[in-house]
Amino acid sequence: MSALREKTAVAAAHSSPASASAASSVFSRASVSAPVAVTRLTLTNFRSYANLRMDVDARPVVLTGANGAGKTNLLEALSFLAPGRGLRGVRLAEAGRQTAPIGSLAPPPPINPRPVAPWAVAVTLATPDGPLDMGTGLTAATTERRTVQVNGQPARSAAALAGHVGVLWLTPAMDRLFLDGPASRRKFLDRLVTAFDADHAGRSAAYDHAYRHRLRLLRDGGGDAPWFAALEDTMARHGIALAAARHDLVARLNRDLAAASGPFPAAALALVGTVDGWLSEMPAVDAEDAMRRSLWDERRGVIGAGAGPHRSDLGVAMTAVGHPSHGQPAALCSTGEQKALLISILLAQARLQRAKRGHAPLFLLDEVAAHLDQNRCAALFSEVLRLGAQAWMTGTDAALFRDLGESAQFYAAEAGVLSRRPPPPA
Repeated sequence: MSALREKTAVAAAHSSPASASAASSVFSRASVSAPVAVTRLTLTNFRSYANLRMDVDARPVVLTGANGAGKTNLLEALSFLAPGRGLRGVRLAEAGRQTAPIGSLAPPPPINPRPVAPWAVAVTLATPDGPLDMGTGLTAATTERRTVQVNGQPARSAAALAGHVGVLWLTPAMDRLFLDGPASRRKFLDRLVTAFDADHAGRSAAYDHAYRHRLRLLRDGGGDAPWFAALEDTMARHGIALAAARHDLVARLNRDLAAASGPFPAAALALVGTVDGWLSEMPAVDAEDAMRRSLWDERRGVIGAGAGPHRSDLGVAMTAVGHPSHGQPAALCSTGEQKALLISILLAQARLQRAKRGHAPLFLLDEVAAHLDQNRCAALFSEVLRLGAQAWMTGTDAALFRDLGESAQFYAAEAGVLSRRPPPPA
């Protein structure tokens, strides 16, 4: 059995009623305030939208329409309220509205490349302290880094947005999360950590910058010992802090998942990697020293050295006592079970954020009804409403969301145009 399977199986076996009751007591003491929700969304030259202003209330938003109608583009715009490159993970310049003729397959001439298309996403958030205006986008002068504003004042980075609202998303592309390589699972986990702890984005950026700089020096044969030592010290400090934040959230998620009940199977999570082993055996300061030694050994050519959080993996196992898949790694579960596990993790994350911040995060759920039966769809909608979360959900058929009724607001998308619709009949 691989190390990944062993750790996830152990985590599943040790999900206990004692940890469940501890989590329940934490949540019962949490004070919950008014929801944080988007009340206005304004897009400028974003994807299929030249200009859009959408005024909504704090209820969930359902967007329906044919494929290619622009539904996912709206969710992607909202995903830029989180640090990073949005739910599609594209280069920032690719999110701008393209005006090239449809059907033209010829690449742009290399001498006159297509100029960067500036774009902007702006929202008004309803918060317990009153409305808050936030915006982000790309200008012709900032092609590699997006600009960010909060209440009209420039912010240093998108981490400033995460300090006001958490954003979680689930897309069809994530259906392969448990089958893809470890990098996809690390990114998924880091998004969850950032939604819970806005400082995590800074840790990740600092570590990645030092890691890439050191890797370039190793490949080019440049740099001297003090230079390497400085980079490796930065990697050790930020890398162990990054890994510790992951461990903290995974422990919290496991406690919450053990306490949860309902039609969604619980997930048992485990971090697998050299750095993760250190953190389970020694204080963080000693783990930093161990990482510095490992990086130094890598420079000397020691096989297997060069440990860091960039080599960790997230193991996930299904915990459903009495079910044939109990204790089974997520990668071996059915497509429907894998989707249910993802939703279970996201709901646990939302409960944690609600307990910590007093409000649930924004949910962006693209084609969420795919691979879910009617009972699980209804259970998901019920949990979203119970959390007081504003969920933005897409689908091709409004009837899939009929259980929401008047608890949601319905819009139809067609060729980049949105129109308000009544809830489908029950």
